[in-house]
Amino acid sequence: MFTKILIANRGEIACRIIKTARVMGIATVAVYSDADCTALHVEMADEAVYIGPAPSNESYLVVDNLIQAAIDSGAQAIHPGYGFLSENAEFCRQCAAHNISFIGPPVEAILAMGSKSAAKTIMADAGVPLVPGYHGEDQSSNTLKLEANKIGYPVLLKAAAGGGGKGMRSVFSEAEFESALESAKREAISSFNDDIMLVEKYLLKPRHVEIQIFCDSHNNAVYLFERDCSVQRRHQKVIEEAPAPGITQTLRLQMGDAAIKAAQAINYEGAGTVEFLLDSKGNFFFMEMNTRLQVEHPVTEMITGQDLVEWQLIVSAGGHLPSSQSELKINGHAFEARIYAEDPDQDFLPSTGKLNLLQPPSESANVRVDTGVVEGDDVSIYYDPMISKLIVWDTDRDRALTRLANALSEYRISGLITNIGFLYNIATSNAFRAADVDTGFIEEHEEEIFRKREQDISYAAPLVTAAILKLRTQKALHDAHQSNEPNSPWHLTCSWGITQQQIKAQVQQAIIDGMPNPQTSLDKVTIVDEGASFDLFTPQGFFHCAEVQPDLGLDGQDLDSGSLKAPMNGTVVASFVNVGEHVSKGEVLMVMEAMKMEHAITAPSDGMVIEFYFRHGDLVDGGAELLAFEADNT
Repeated sequence: MFTKILIANRGEIACRIIKTARVMGIATVAVYSDADCTALHVEMADEAVYIGPAPSNESYLVVDNLIQAAIDSGAQAIHPGYGFLSENAEFCRQCAAHNISFIGPPVEAILAMGSKSAAKTIMADAGVPLVPGYHGEDQSSNTLKLEANKIGYPVLLKAAAGGGGKGMRSVFSEAEFESALESAKREAISSFNDDIMLVEKYLLKPRHVEIQIFCDSHNNAVYLFERDCSVQRRHQKVIEEAPAPGITQTLRLQMGDAAIKAAQAINYEGAGTVEFLLDSKGNFFFMEMNTRLQVEHPVTEMITGQDLVEWQLIVSAGGHLPSSQSELKINGHAFEARIYAEDPDQDFLPSTGKLNLLQPPSESANVRVDTGVVEGDDVSIYYDPMISKLIVWDTDRDRALTRLANALSEYRISGLITNIGFLYNIATSNAFRAADVDTGFIEEHEEEIFRKREQDISYAAPLVTAAILKLRTQKALHDAHQSNEPNSPWHLTCSWGITQQQIKAQVQQAIIDGMPNPQTSLDKVTIVDEGASFDLFTPQGFFHCAEVQPDLGLDGQDLDSGSLKAPMNGTVVASFVNVGEHVSKGEVLMVMEAMKMEHAITAPSDGMVIEFYFRHGDLVDGGAELLAFEADNT
């Protein structure tokens, strides 16, 4: 077994690996960029090595820096985690060239599955069912469009080197194809430095069901059952569960057998996931194979009682699989909810800022929180916006789902916008409780998941109003205590008819309470004052509220000016019109990228672009004016 490993990753997965290595008595080496010098994974590891500036293509994606860090620290192996270089064949090859073990599959297996188009051919030869599609070498936009027309819309564009929903676009008509292709290629280059695309038939109402497999170097192979990952946004998983609801034992055996065939076809070793699309008739089709540990691996750990990182380390060191297929059993049900810094009400726009308040639910045998941040940390624009993974387990699906809803209602994060309320609404929705899921679940149940705004306001407004009044009273009483005239009527927080006795009592209470606390509670409700807004945590979920000042017409923005502002901190990655060019309402003017996600800036009306304030590659602060725009008939 290894005595020291380097973890070529960051955040929660780096912390996750460190925990298992520590239990096994293996020393760990963390790597970090400028943005991560005080990160949790750096603090947890036995050693830490600096690898470069904040952008990932200058640090976490620089193979030479990582190899040198392993050599300098004396690490015998490198664990790549997931994302970054976890499925990069050249990284695996460089590890071997420097006599460093790569905690993952052989380079040949990565190459075989690294190209989704090549993988389709291998799977077809192995007898694994495939979705109809084009996986050819001709990558001209004209050829791709012709193939899409042959397949028939809707189609799915997918980056051949992709994963995690990056470089993926659904296209519902020929008119949308070219713009979707350009966007998918741009995102693929940014995420994987590879813009080769494949085109597949977009199945209507399929489920995304994947099989966890494990192989060792002694010709042993097992599958650790399935996970349902159908609930997705931007083609990226949001809530996963294991086992998949409604799967019969016969279908489980068939999918497990197909997954093992897929692994054996490429002489696989280590942890891997074979992903399938499952239709309503029980037909399943190979989608892709991820040659790494998955983000959602904890739900498999919870229902099997196995530590998959421990399995990875054992297999990579040349050992046998810890269990045979007959020894593996499903016990209970587990869910994982991904807590993201993003705004679901703004098309899941990434959110940046400081974690002023971070209070996860208490961990136990039933509740687990995998995270890489602590209270006070910043969520930057440079990396994926996931804050943590909330994992729950219980004896059956209904009980586990109740635990998930309760844990989400107890999760407290303030300082930036998160998707906690959105996740709570999914977990408590009728359709999800009934396990009526497919990959279009969020769009199909949008009204219930996003809730009716009138209901939100009628519930949340009185609570936050009471909290505002309470906070202001606390502040006024504190100010009175600090002043030379505590009994002055200017310090009153209620009517002018207040008595001297009441004033003295309030001042005395202020002395007892001390400084006003920006966090206050009303029974089971917690409100956090963020200055310009309030975060409201209630038994019915999370609400982000802002106090709107009356518009007196003094300082308001001139809406007719047409100036457009950056919706978040990010980088300008493309512009599509020229200065002086006339555009139509809704036309894309430029694209920003943050946290590996793109956001299109569109024309608010028919009009003309007067000036661009930023160019391709510029880093822009959220709220900054991006361009000057003159609307028609202003």
